[in-house]
Amino acid sequence: MQHRHLLPNEIDLLLDSEVGFGLAPLRAHVDTCSECRRHLDDARVVVDALDALPRFAPAPSFAPRIMAGVQVVEPWHVALVATAKRLAPRSAPMRAVMAVSAGVLALGISSAAVWLSFRTDVAVYLGGLVNERLRAVLVTGLTDAVRGLFGDGALAAFSSQGSNALLLGAVVLVAAGASAAFGLRALATASRRARE
Repeated sequence: MQHRHLLPNEIDLLLDSEVGFGLAPLRAHVDTCSECRRHLDDARVVVDALDALPRFAPAPSFAPRIMAGVQVVEPWHVALVATAKRLAPRSAPMRAVMAVSAGVLALGISSAAVWLSFRTDVAVYLGGLVNERLRAVLVTGLTDAVRGLFGDGALAAFSSQGSNALLLGAVVLVAAGASAAFGLRALATASRRARE
């Protein structure tokens, strides 16, 4: 131990008054080395000062107040289990009814998927039917929106130009709505800053 001074963790061992196999050489080194003895005495002064400090406990509302400002992200699987527990009935018979209902529903969906996978002609037909109905609903909705917003004259102008003009009109309408929303947001922000 004569060739080096004590390391901080070795001084900590001596401060803690530990009893062990490797402490005797450390104590012997402190007895012979004035610099290590000075470091040990300085560390003892700090430890004694820390021990003399009064003990403080936070207020009971401290932790809830701090945690109210902390955003805790719950993992998806924990949220899923919590939601399932919340939705599950409390009584055993109702849980059994719910489990049977879920099993029947899963079996029905699986059977329909297997049947459709072997009957691609039916799947293609149903896909086309859904596409056609969806397109009809969208066109009817856009036509009613243009008629309601701009009148029958604008609708006649759009329909004479074809679907491109209708698409262009929808884009202009969305752009106008978006610019109005951003303008209102800018006004609200400016008003809030003016009040501060």
